[in-house]
Amino acid sequence: MSLMVRIDLPPDLEEKLLTESSDLAAEVKEAYALELFRRGRLGHHDLSRMLGLDRFETDAYLKRHNVFEGSLTMEDLEADFQTLRNLRSEDR
Repeated sequence: MSLMVRIDLPPDLEEKLLTESSDLAAEVKEAYALELFRRGRLGHHDLSRMLGLDRFETDAYLKRHNVFEGSLTMEDLEADFQTLRNLRSEDR
């Protein structure tokens, strides 16, 4: 099964992006896969499969993009901050 996604861009922007990229579709696929991994919707193995990389290549890819498995997300930090705020208000 193959999924095709269409992105509608203004013609001038489309032309600019196509001239600046040797493979725009691959860049979009990589960016989307990386974002899914960051959100926890793709695991390491699925990211590897989606990008056609082996385990070590995937590790290097993630490192190049400053993404580390198990890293806290902004949502994690905000939830922790709210928990601390709630605990402090209970102590008063």
